[in-house]
This record gives sequence, C-alpha cells and structure tokens, in this order.
Amino acid sequence: MAYDLKVGGLFNCYRELSSMKIQSRNQLRKRRQRRIRKKIIGTAQKPRLNVFFSLRHAYAQVIDDEANKVLAAAGGKALKEKSGKIKQAEEVGRAIAEECLKKKIKETVFDRGGYKYHGKVKALAEAARKAGLKF
Repeated sequence: MAYDLKVGGLFNCYRELSSMKIQSRNQLRKRRQRRIRKKIIGTAQKPRLNVFFSLRHAYAQVIDDEANKVLAAAGGKALKEKSGKIKQAEEVGRAIAEECLKKKIKETVFDRGGYKYHGKVKALAEAARKAGLKF
C-alpha cells in the first residue's frame, strides 16, 4: 500500500493498522498449544510432561489425560535459590524428573505447550533427560 504523506496518509496508515485484529504472543501460543494438544495424549503408562512459563517462574506437570490427574509437579517458586531463567528451567527439569522417578514414572510424552523448543524449554527438557526421564 502506498500512502500519500502530504494528505493525511500517515494518519490513515495508523488507523488502518489499529483496526486490524492484532493478536498477542500469548494468544498465538494458545492456538499452537491447542493444535499440539490434539496430537499429544498422556496415558497412565506414558503420561504427558507439560511445560508452562510465567514471566518469573517455570512450571512442569506430569499429567495422565485419561484419568485427568496430575501425577507430579514442580515449579520455580519452590526452588530455594534465585537464578536466571534458563538455570531455573534446568532446576525445574531436574526436580520433575526426580519426582517422576520416585513415583516410578520413567517414560513421558513431552508437551512444549506452544513454546518453541529453544532456550528455557530446551534447557528444561534436557535437564529432565539427564536426570533419567525418557521422552
């Protein structure tokens, strides 16, 4: 689109942009999450390892979708040390793996929750794998 800047074109450009439906990053993540959730289902033998990140903390849950029960959970709030976001994700990954191994859950399906498999998500997943969880 070409706008004539002399005759209020810039104003029309901003008005047009503001009238378009702009979705937030979280809304787009929720759409990806729903799309992923259709394909990934946790069972009693192989539950789903779900990941969520708030602005301050990382959380992980192991869920049996057939029984609608949370089998194990770990979060950044429960950790004693304050550290960077990636280190916190690694600690949460280790904690969720230890919790699962205590409850004799060795294998899970990884649900990245609509996030890219990069940075915090990757750190959490690799730490859980290192601690003995398979997915």
